[in-house]
Amino acid sequence: MMFKHNFKKVLSATAFAVALVVAPAANVSAATNDASSTQQSATATSQDQQASQDQAASQSSAANQSSATAASASSSTSTSSATSTSTVKKTTKKAKKTTKKSKKKTSKKKAVKKVAKKTTKKRATKKAAEAAAKKAAAVKKAAAKKAAAAKKAAAKKAAAKKAAAVKKAAVKKAAAKKAAAKAAAKKKAAAKKKAAAKKKAAKKSAEKAAKYWIAMRESSGYYTARNGSCYGRYQLLISYLGGDLSKKNQERTADRYVYGRYGSWVNAKRFWLAHNWY
Repeated sequence: MMFKHNFKKVLSATAFAVALVVAPAANVSAATNDASSTQQSATATSQDQQASQDQAASQSSAANQSSATAASASSSTSTSSATSTSTVKKTTKKAKKTTKKSKKKTSKKKAVKKVAKKTTKKRATKKAAEAAAKKAAAVKKAAAKKAAAAKKAAAKKAAAKKAAAVKKAAVKKAAAKKAAAKAAAKKKAAAKKKAAAKKKAAKKSAEKAAKYWIAMRESSGYYTARNGSCYGRYQLLISYLGGDLSKKNQERTADRYVYGRYGSWVNAKRFWLAHNWY
């Protein structure tokens, strides 16, 4: 659009210049023709005056003058025409040169504009690419941060789970240990109790055997045996029995006497073996 507008302007200027050049050329041609006519009239008048003197000479002179005038007019016309053509050619050449220069200038402007547009587009593309790269980097960074946070959370959760499992195992182990200790203590207590019971049973058996042994040595086991002031199965002083000679009282009184004096029937037996009495 810009090129067409400039070309129209150049054409208008060229037409105007051609008009300016052609118009003076036409005026020069008209002036030359007027001068030629005036000269011819003067020549005719001179010929009339000389006709009276020498008609033949006048005619010859008139003919020569007419030829000279015609040649002069033809030369003037040719010169004017040549001048006008040269001016038109120069003007056309100048107009063409101006048009060419205008075209070149327009083409240069168009090229500059195209380069500027290309540069602007390139800059915009570069800027868009940079923005896209920046955005991609930001997205990548955010994704990496999110992944790191997720990984950290997963690791924390796994550590918590492991700690809970370890704690549970420790509690279970402690409970098992406690149960085992309790079972061991119970077993030990049972064993101890059993041993104590066994010991007690053995002691009781020993006591019973020692008591029986003394009774057999003292009275052959009879509750009614008497030897002076001693009476019964264990030959106790009658005063110890307090008037009650029953089997039950004899057993009770004999136990009280032995445990009070010797601590046990076994010790009483041991004393009897050493002294033949208790």
